[in-house]
Amino acid sequence: MPPSDTHLSYLIAAAVLSAALVYKTPAIVRFWRDKLLRAVGGLLVLACGVFFFANPRTIVWLNDVTGVPNVSAPWVYTLLTAFCASCLVLLIVWKDDDRAVTRRSVRCVTVAYATVIVGLWILFALADVPDERVQDLDTHYATTPFIREVVILYLLAHTVAVLITSYLIWSWQGRLRGWLRSGVVCLGVGYGANLGFDTLKWTAVVARWTGGNLDHLSTTIAPPVACVSAVFIGAGFILPHAGQAAQGWWHARTSHWRLRPLYRLLKAHAEVKPSLTVGRSRSAALALTARETYIGDEVIHLGPHIDYALWRLAHHEALHGGAAPEDATGIAGAVTLLAAIERRATRRDGGDGRGHAPGAPLGGQARQIARALRSPDLVAAVRARVNARTESVAP
Repeated sequence: MPPSDTHLSYLIAAAVLSAALVYKTPAIVRFWRDKLLRAVGGLLVLACGVFFFANPRTIVWLNDVTGVPNVSAPWVYTLLTAFCASCLVLLIVWKDDDRAVTRRSVRCVTVAYATVIVGLWILFALADVPDERVQDLDTHYATTPFIREVVILYLLAHTVAVLITSYLIWSWQGRLRGWLRSGVVCLGVGYGANLGFDTLKWTAVVARWTGGNLDHLSTTIAPPVACVSAVFIGAGFILPHAGQAAQGWWHARTSHWRLRPLYRLLKAHAEVKPSLTVGRSRSAALALTARETYIGDEVIHLGPHIDYALWRLAHHEALHGGAAPEDATGIAGAVTLLAAIERRATRRDGGDGRGHAPGAPLGGQARQIARALRSPDLVAAVRARVNARTESVAP
């Protein structure tokens, strides 16, 4: 893969992980005492660091700034090893069945991977790597003393962490539901891609040990695989919260729209102004709350004119006409509200107390009534039958 293509792969990966970090940062800052959120934040920071410093252009820059050939190698391997440790810590904290066990496990992982990092730098200091290798250091120095051990150590630490992380993720995802499960599945795919990355790296290095040359697996194929891994891991952290937020927004918007027929009917015959007005720039949830509040307030004002005996009769007629129980409830509510609006407009029998009689709470039937009002012919037919029946029994 040309350097420019490798640069693009790492740039995309860093951008996706940075987006995930930016998205999670407000929650991390707000709930800083939540150790799970802190673990997520640390993991994302390290992941961004890995792809930023693994970029070929950054490698050249760091080598030039320090004046040490290939010093980027142990630095990138350090970040990658720390990232592996943070993955394990995240899952340990997530499980959190026993606090004492959790603290002990976190301590063991921290000590083990800190030891690996120290070993990386000691081995690099002992190695002789005078030729700068931007993309193929793993394979070019695969048989060189001490740097060979550096490569083995970081690959081994990474492979072990990814195997454990992948196993735990896939064993847990079946117990989860909804957007959280979708996010965990994305994490599982991301860490599975990491296993592919390790396989490619190991294959290329072992080929060098046996006298072969499969460097393209490490330099050409592995970077895009790492990019895919980063995209899925970033999506895994974003999806649960973003998906739930999007679902909530959609629910609020659709509920707001479904209440529109009832809202427009009440507003057209209202004697009070809305108590809460919401501009278009406000949230969908606030707009829904405002609409529900207005409908509830207006139904209360109609209370003295609501005849619940009429509601029961309309409900019976709707059921007798073949409507489903929930639809019959909405139709009966629509018939009753229309009659109450007319009663209030003409002030006939106003304040007779029938609105306080036991019966269906119309304010709690807003969605069913709004749905019924979308079929005005059906409501009119039931209302006509109710009126005919009422007139037939009138003295």
